[in-house]
Order: sequence, then structure tokens, then C-alpha cells
Amino acid sequence: MTLPADQIYEIAVIGGGVNGCGIARDAAGRGAQVLLLEAGDLAGGTSSASTKLIHGGLRYLEHYEFALVREALSEREQLWGIAPHIIWPLRFVLPHAKGLRPRWLLRLGLFIYDHIGGRKRLPTAESIDLSRHPAGGPLKPEFAQGFVYSDCWVDDARLVVLNARDAADRGAAIRTHCPVERLERHGDLWHLDTPDGPFRARAVVNAAGPRVLDVLGRAHEQAEYGMRLVRGSHIVVPKLFDHEFAYFFQLPDGRIFFAIPYEQDFTLIGTTDRDHTGGEPRASEEEIAYLCEGASLYFRNRVVPADVVWTYSGVRPLLDDHSGKPEAATRGYRFDLSEAEEGAPILTVFGGKITTYRHLAQEAVELLAERLPVLKGEGWTATATLPGGDFPREEADDLLALIADRYPFLEPLWASRLARCYGTLTTEILGDAASLAECGAHFGHGLTEAEVRFLMRREWARSAEDVLWRRTKLGLRFSAAEQDQLRAFIAGRPAD
Repeated sequence: MTLPADQIYEIAVIGGGVNGCGIARDAAGRGAQVLLLEAGDLAGGTSSASTKLIHGGLRYLEHYEFALVREALSEREQLWGIAPHIIWPLRFVLPHAKGLRPRWLLRLGLFIYDHIGGRKRLPTAESIDLSRHPAGGPLKPEFAQGFVYSDCWVDDARLVVLNARDAADRGAAIRTHCPVERLERHGDLWHLDTPDGPFRARAVVNAAGPRVLDVLGRAHEQAEYGMRLVRGSHIVVPKLFDHEFAYFFQLPDGRIFFAIPYEQDFTLIGTTDRDHTGGEPRASEEEIAYLCEGASLYFRNRVVPADVVWTYSGVRPLLDDHSGKPEAATRGYRFDLSEAEEGAPILTVFGGKITTYRHLAQEAVELLAERLPVLKGEGWTATATLPGGDFPREEADDLLALIADRYPFLEPLWASRLARCYGTLTTEILGDAASLAECGAHFGHGLTEAEVRFLMRREWARSAEDVLWRRTKLGLRFSAAEQDQLRAFIAGRPAD
């Protein structure tokens, strides 16, 4: 899509991660003319490399981050309400390990966790006997007692894309693969040079995540806060258990990690916390071994690096609060808004976590509203559903049944994936198809031409990697030959 050369946007958002897309959505919904510029693909960095949880952060209580935990927990059920197709409740089992945190401390932490954030619908924590509980079966027999508590799972990359889609539906212009090459203030306007041409905006939001300082440098602005880049790595292995519970494990070094049911046939294990000094984030052999050894402390069946079918790593752009260990660095966020006398404002976002993105976006827009009167409207994103999420959260299973009934040619795994990716938009993708053949080419594992065309037309997918690793996670199942077939199809069809 070609944008008008003389267009002046109220806001140019730099960064297509969860914070940038959340800010673009909020501002567009208040009537602002918004331009979002992303150097690569949406959610191409940190926002698709999380542990995929909407949670308060139980371990942050140990660091006395009560305000952060309260904010995150208050967001947890709101996000579940606006995106029940990609966010759903999950019960976590926390085994008691002798010699580590005492039972009374775990019980106290879970009590605070249940009551600090306004929990309404999620079940409370409780003690369990792991010798009788289904989650105890895969564990070593020495883990006989524990607790179970509630949090939520999220498809992180889809959360980003759906925020961008909703922003676009409300008038925002979304430009992917469009890095900002030059950023200059000229009085009351910012001039941004990109491969797609020059743009002008009355304000800039710097939501570039790990690259916020680079953007500030291009704008000739000084950073008010320091950044600490921390790499979190995850491994995926064939599923280690058949039940629907996740695990929250403690390690002897004081750290914690999760083992989570993933894409029906796998288990996701993570995360690590290592200071990142640059380059493409990748899980090191040391990190992979660390996660395997940690899992092997708890599970009866030993986990070894040869079991790993996929790894992914992301760089968390954390505020540098001069913590000693990376895992102790705050997951909170701060804003830096340029002074009024400097001309056109630039708002920089430092830090943040996926659970608090919506509240962060609302705060950012309200802060900008002091300089941009067009943003004076009320906050609205807490109750407005994201695309495909317009059904009651308690009826997710009913939606799946409806999809399976309407499209009986779908295998159960395929129908479940579509329901959890697209919710009510599944019918927009498949239309009146009465057979798999009517969905066009079948690339494998339920991915059809109809879905790929939708992702290219409506969700800015440009490559097989965009489709297989961010819009879906079918890369876990696709063979090399199947990937090549998909690449050839996309290469031969420009996005609509």
C-alpha cells in the first residue's frame, strides 16, 4: 500500500513488538493518525521469544516487586477477556524441594499472589499430594508434596500481530521491513527516512526494545535510563507428560524455570537469564545443558540435549537497576518524554514485560496526550476484544466444537490450532469450504493456501518463516521439503 506523500501523522511508532503495537492500537482507537514502522517482521524479536505466559511473576515477590506483581496480576484476567482464543488459563504445579525454599514461604507467596491483584475467575492456589495427583506421575518420587496455582498461557507472537491488526482496522498504517534510517526533528515535526520513503509525524514513540538506545542516538537525544540486555533461552522437547498441568520448578542455584505443555506434542522448558553482549541471540550449549539438567532433577525420565527439537532465545531490554544477577533485574518499565521546549516530542519506552503491555500502552498514550490534544479520549483497550476474540472466555471449547462441526474435513489437531490462532476469524479464512481441496493447496499439517493467503493479506506475512514460526508454530512439524514448497508459493505471490 502506498501512503500519501504529504501525510502528516500524529504519531510515528518505531518498533513492531508488543509495546509498539499496543501503543499504536490504543492511539488509533482514540482517533489519532498513527504510523507504525518495524525494521523486520512483527514480533520478530523479543516479543516472540518469551516463555509465553500472562502472569504476575511469582518469583518477583522475592525481590519485593509488589507493585509490578500487582499490576501484572490485575492485567492477567483483563487480557484473557479480550483475547480468549490466544490466552487461556493454566494450572501450575510447584513441587516442594527439600533444602530449597521452605513450605511456609511458598504457601505465603502463593497466598499473596492470589490476593494482591484482584483475581476473580481463576482458581486459587492449594496444597496437593503429588503421590496421588496426576502431575506427580512424571516426577521423581522424592517430590511428594507441592502446590498448584493459576496463571495464563499466551501465544505471544499472535498477541503482537492481533494488536497491529486492530490498530490497522482503526486507521493505523503498519509498515513492516521498514527500518528508520534517519530521524530528525524540524521544529514541531519529526522527519523519518525509510526504504519506503520519507514520513513526517508530530510525535515519535521509541518502542524499539533492545534497540531503543540506537533510535535515541539517531534522534540526537540523551537516554535518561540505562539498559541491561538479558538473554532468555528456551528449549522444546517431545512431550514429557500427558496431563494439562504446567510445572514451576526451583533450582539449587536459586533460579526457577517452567516446563509447559506446548503445541500438543511437545514440552517447552525455560528460561535462562544471561547478560547479552550483542549479536543474534541463540541458546548456547551451556544454556541447553543447564535447562536439560534442571528438568532432569525433577522428571523421572532424564532430559538430554539430544532430545531438543528446537531452541529459541530473546533479548529482554531491562532497566539497568544495577542488580547483581540478571534474574534479579527489574521487569518494570519507565518512560522518557522529551521536554516541551525542544519541539516535537519523542517518548521512549524502557523495559516492560508482555503481561503489562496493554497498561503500558495506555500510560504511554495518556502521557503523550499532554502534548497531543487528539489523544484526550478515555482509555478503551481493557474491554475491547482483539480480532477473533469476540466470544465469552468460558466458551472457548464451544467455539472449537463449532469449528469442528462446520469443517468436518479438518483433523482434530488442525481444528484446535485454527481455533486457538484465529478464534472467530477461522470462518473468514475457510469460508464455505466443504473439503480440504476447496481450501487450495495443502502444504501439510492443516496449513492450506486459504490460510496462507489470509496471513499475507491480513497479517503482513511475507516469508515461510513468518508463517511457520510467528503466525503459527508449524515449523515444529514441517519437513524441509514442505518448507521449500511453502517458500516457493509465497515467493510466487506478492502480498495482496
